[in-house]
Amino acid sequence: MKARVRIAVLPAVLALLSPVTAVNVSAADGPPTVKLSKSQAGTGGSVTVTGSGWRARTLLMVLICGQSVPSTGVSGGTNSCANAEGRAVTTGADGRFSRKLPVAEPPVPCPCVVHVATVTGAKAEADAIFQVAGHAVEPLPTEPAGGRLSVLTDTRLDGSSGLLTWFGAPPARTLVFTVGNVGTSPVRNPVFQVGTSHGVFAPQWQEQQWRGTIQPGQKAQIELPVELAAGAHGDYAVSLKYGGKVMAEQPWGVGRPWGVTLFWILVCLVVPAAVFRVGLAVVDRVRPRQTARRRGFRLPGPALRIPGLKPREEARHALPSSSSSALPWFTPDSDPGTAGRLSAPHDDSPTSSTGPTTPSTPTRKGPP
Repeated sequence: MKARVRIAVLPAVLALLSPVTAVNVSAADGPPTVKLSKSQAGTGGSVTVTGSGWRARTLLMVLICGQSVPSTGVSGGTNSCANAEGRAVTTGADGRFSRKLPVAEPPVPCPCVVHVATVTGAKAEADAIFQVAGHAVEPLPTEPAGGRLSVLTDTRLDGSSGLLTWFGAPPARTLVFTVGNVGTSPVRNPVFQVGTSHGVFAPQWQEQQWRGTIQPGQKAQIELPVELAAGAHGDYAVSLKYGGKVMAEQPWGVGRPWGVTLFWILVCLVVPAAVFRVGLAVVDRVRPRQTARRRGFRLPGPALRIPGLKPREEARHALPSSSSSALPWFTPDSDPGTAGRLSAPHDDSPTSSTGPTTPSTPTRKGPP
């Protein structure tokens, strides 16, 4: 009996859980949505923006933009939005968020929307109709008839950073994408706008013209150069706009120029060492000499100078006296015999018993 009850209850439990599961899957798979607490407010007021179906733990940017409707999106890009009064919000684990947004007039006339878009990661956005009370309202600009370009493939950035970029040179890439002419007339030399933005700031647009003609129903691959400022690093986004409408956006992660950091580290090490060495040289040059105290004090002796002799000859004549005084073991012998011999010459001939002999006079041979 208990087994039959359990079998009967199990389908009922599954029936109750199945709708919840289906709703969660559809919310996760469907596009993100945005809802407003009020559809109209004046400048200085506020409106609460709530959303669901977004990626978990994702940073979003909430803005009030003009010349836009949910069906066409923000045609003028973030340049048509009140960027100064925008707010950032992070979704929860369930992909939901709620944020109070101050009401401000956009730089272009309405119709206006509250625009919510992801800041990093895969691109996702949603819009909700909103009326700024007291702000001008004008019809949307009409699209030119004839040729119209549409992006057919995802954009990509070709190129790589070199050694100069590692030392702070401007990073450069090539934006590559494929467009097709979905209009009825050819498009000749189209002018695109390429913008680069960093973080939550609005992109800075630059016009670039592609040379060529795209016939109706044909497609062409477009390559446009993109360059950042010198020393740029961090998360950037490259946007493509044509005919006043943003057509594509490509993230770009730029590495930090570590060569510049290494250079400043070397400067901080080498310059103080060089200044220290120069300081030591200056101190050694300026301080007084102390050789007399180190080597002992010695009085200068009187120099013997002989008139008429050059300094080299005087030194040669003065050498014996200095050497005799410096070398005491070369002093004369004190023996009387030696002393007499050295003092005066004398005759060493033998003496007779009667007395000293007189020196013999030389005899001359021959007659006197």
